[in-house]
Amino acid sequence: MVNTAEPSSVTAVSGSESVTGTTAEVAAGTGRSAKARIALIGTGGRSEMYIRAIFGKHSDTAELVAFSDVNPGRVEFYQKLIQELGAPGPVASFDPADLTAFIQANNVDRVVVTTPDYTHADYIVEALTAGADVVVEKPLTIDAEGCRRITKAVEETGRNVVVTFNYRYSPRNSALKEIIQSGVIGKVTSIDFRWVLDTVHGADYFRRWHREKKNSGGLLIHKASHHFDLVNWWINDVPERVFASGGLKFYGDKNAAERGLGPRPERGTPDAGAPAAVEKDPFSLDLRDDERLKALFLDNEHYDGYRRDQDVFTGGITIEDNLALVVEYQGGPRLSYSLNAHSPWEGYRVAVNGTEGRAELEVVERAAVLSSTDKKTVVDPSATPIEEEDAIRRNGERLVVQRHWEAAYEVPIVNGEGGHGGGDELLLSDLFNGPGEDPLGRPSGYLDGLRSVSVGIAGNLSLESSLPVRIEDLDLGVDLRRGNQARPST
Repeated sequence: MVNTAEPSSVTAVSGSESVTGTTAEVAAGTGRSAKARIALIGTGGRSEMYIRAIFGKHSDTAELVAFSDVNPGRVEFYQKLIQELGAPGPVASFDPADLTAFIQANNVDRVVVTTPDYTHADYIVEALTAGADVVVEKPLTIDAEGCRRITKAVEETGRNVVVTFNYRYSPRNSALKEIIQSGVIGKVTSIDFRWVLDTVHGADYFRRWHREKKNSGGLLIHKASHHFDLVNWWINDVPERVFASGGLKFYGDKNAAERGLGPRPERGTPDAGAPAAVEKDPFSLDLRDDERLKALFLDNEHYDGYRRDQDVFTGGITIEDNLALVVEYQGGPRLSYSLNAHSPWEGYRVAVNGTEGRAELEVVERAAVLSSTDKKTVVDPSATPIEEEDAIRRNGERLVVQRHWEAAYEVPIVNGEGGHGGGDELLLSDLFNGPGEDPLGRPSGYLDGLRSVSVGIAGNLSLESSLPVRIEDLDLGVDLRRGNQARPST
């Protein structure tokens, strides 16, 4: 299949029901082991979270059956990792083109897809048709055709697709959900949502396969699908119409030339077979500075030619770095959303206006990227918190609620251990053990995935036409009001 994009993972977890019941319940009466049979396809950055879960806290409910990737060097990287985690020996491997045969020959229960975004629809449809359920990292897919194919496969097979929206599980986002759901601010009338990515994390999307819209759908799909899902979930409503504007305003060769940056290197790692930065540049990524990135990508790029460290000011970038949207919801609320990918700090601000008051959530995930830092390790600060000293702005979060005619008060947020304030651990527990009763409705299915990407797909079409786009005109193959919990907010 594909070999130009940064790989990922596919994992089988439980039986035929996606997030209902434990693995033991699924296996009961079948004569099979209660452990879920896992096949992992793709070995990029998100793979490690699942691998550590399978060989760690969830080893009693999950069993790794095999690795698969188009790049054998990355498969070997994870073979070594599982040995370090206590595996008795290497696991099997198979060619990604043989996914159907492998699922059917090895009784794979569920496939977790974290491959590059443009491959999601292919792997999801193939896994469902072969007889496995699917867990997929966001986004579900990148275009309307992929949505229609997935919808058709779900309808024909009756199997389940779970989209891993881990931001739902972050305690701060769950706390805002609780406030809205309680009715303390009344009926939601509008939402103002501002997300900023800094010059480490934000820039990284312009080095990797994400920089081409044909691979990622752009940041409206790859990144903002998280944010649109949060809004859909927070207000329990379905998006109806989208208007978008934006463009590439900071990264890319034309913007660099306009600012007088001069000639740029092809990549950030010196002595890697292409012109690279000679002296350290704050926007250049030297893969040798990060042991894991070097081992995964630099040491294995000779297999597939994938460069993880492309310069962010070179040509070929087809995605936007500044975006603004207005989204109308079927129940009446309107969302005003913006995304900036070159901010000096990283985090987000959300204000939810209701008929009885207002809730405001402010999150600083990284207060500053300081030029004095010797090594610019690429990291998502929400997944791996990084402390940077800043006298004015500090990492942290604050949720404030104020009803009409009353004083404001702050809602305490209790974080757990692990990425996204402990949210990743909660998500993994739901995936491997079954979620049980969740009054917040955090587990998500393929309809949630459709609703989130529908905003981005409509947004991309609006960017092209400079006109608003109705989501029903996308013809995604299913009524987005159907099933799950989405309904007009009250």
